[in-house]
Amino acid sequence: MRALLIYPAYPNTFWSFRHALKLIHKKATHPPLGLLTVASLLPKDWKLEIVDLNVNPLSEEVLKKADLVLISAMSVQRDSTDEVIKRAKALGKKVLAGGPLFSTFWRDYEDRVDHLILDEAEITLPRFLVDWEKGNHQKIYRADGEYADLTKSPIPSYHLLNFSPYTSMCIQYSRGCPFNCDFCDVTNLFGHAVRTKSTEQILMELENLYSLGWRGSVFFVDDNFIGGKRKVKEEVLPALIKWQEMHKYPFYFYTQVSINLADDEELRELMVKAGFNSVFIGIETPNEKSLEEAQKKQNLQRDLVENIKKIQKSGLEVMGGFILGFDQDPPDIFEKLINFIQESKIIIAMVGLLNAPPGTKLYQRLLTEGRIKPIFKGDNTDISTNILPKMDYNKLIEGYKKVIRELYNSKAYYKRIEDFLDSFSIKSKFTIDRHYLKFNYGYLLGLGKILLKFGLLEKNKFNFWKIFLKCFIKKREGLSLILAQIASGYHFREIFKEAFENPKG
Repeated sequence: MRALLIYPAYPNTFWSFRHALKLIHKKATHPPLGLLTVASLLPKDWKLEIVDLNVNPLSEEVLKKADLVLISAMSVQRDSTDEVIKRAKALGKKVLAGGPLFSTFWRDYEDRVDHLILDEAEITLPRFLVDWEKGNHQKIYRADGEYADLTKSPIPSYHLLNFSPYTSMCIQYSRGCPFNCDFCDVTNLFGHAVRTKSTEQILMELENLYSLGWRGSVFFVDDNFIGGKRKVKEEVLPALIKWQEMHKYPFYFYTQVSINLADDEELRELMVKAGFNSVFIGIETPNEKSLEEAQKKQNLQRDLVENIKKIQKSGLEVMGGFILGFDQDPPDIFEKLINFIQESKIIIAMVGLLNAPPGTKLYQRLLTEGRIKPIFKGDNTDISTNILPKMDYNKLIEGYKKVIRELYNSKAYYKRIEDFLDSFSIKSKFTIDRHYLKFNYGYLLGLGKILLKFGLLEKNKFNFWKIFLKCFIKKREGLSLILAQIASGYHFREIFKEAFENPKG
């Protein structure tokens, strides 16, 4: 049996970093971890091939050879997914589909694919395979409220990948989140109970990446890495520290956490010692009433700016997620948000319009109020929303554009980098070796491109050299981080320019 596993292409989004990746000769930030896990669940005698359309095109020759086509996708990948299905069915291929897109919108695909393997693959894929062997397979496989035991989840099949096009590898420790934000679909998909892999599994997955030659960035994809804080502190991080020390720190990590990380100095210290250097936090808004509306209780009754600064001073750069369009947003929310982000020194601030993913509490509430639009794109930085906001729509859009222009114009962006550099303590122990250079030679080539583009060709070259020289003289160990932020800023300016010129709302 020849199985072709296909990961559809993302549109050019905030997190695609496509414009920045071109500078360093990379094509994508992360490989498709879900598909790599699915590959490990398939029979050992099947011949497997994986095609990530964010890295390589899907050739007709490869598609024709496949006996079975497996597709995993998120909502934002819908357009590419539809094209892949169309091509596969035109050649008469059997198509299996799974992942968040299909688990949420399975009715849209019931007549277009052969089998829908929904919810968590560790549960539903083995059931399909048993029926497949018997020749008695069903159309739809669902977990029916059951959640996967992650201690039985296999090591992802990273040996199927070429590492070179990616900036980072991925690993997953946990699923589920203890919080209950009404706009978030994480608990819809994975529940409130935090389920984890064993510490031994995590070390085995790291060892696998290490033995395959990967060095550098590893993203813990958990929606909230510290959701089960006690085990993380007492077991996982101490084990990571020992492993990193034993292997001379071949990896550096980043992940997603909640703002209560600011409340635990020991946890922050352990994360930094284990090799974490940045975290993404859903801040959402500086407006308390909007946080209450969204049931973002973990962000209430705290000084968010001071919390962010505390985390950054620990040696963890904070990337922030922000939302505009809550019912309780006041008319001056746009100025408040700009000031908040500048004051907190968050360089990478993802600001999007409020959307209501189907199945969330927000979606159900707005549906009863007649405020849901039919299309959910899953991209919160392309000026699209599936809700009818209480604020005048045109005011919301113009205010959103103002926030983006203020945050990502070169002058303000360089100012945030400079302010961040003044207070951030670089504590990474990551070591560069020949394996790192093998897969990341593009960074060396990209250095020349960055110096040429931002130091000589752009209008704000004075600000570039000011930061570059300041970092080189005072915090040379942070130079690669700062150059990455400068390249990222270029991507953000370009992506929002495209969105504003071709709005899809």
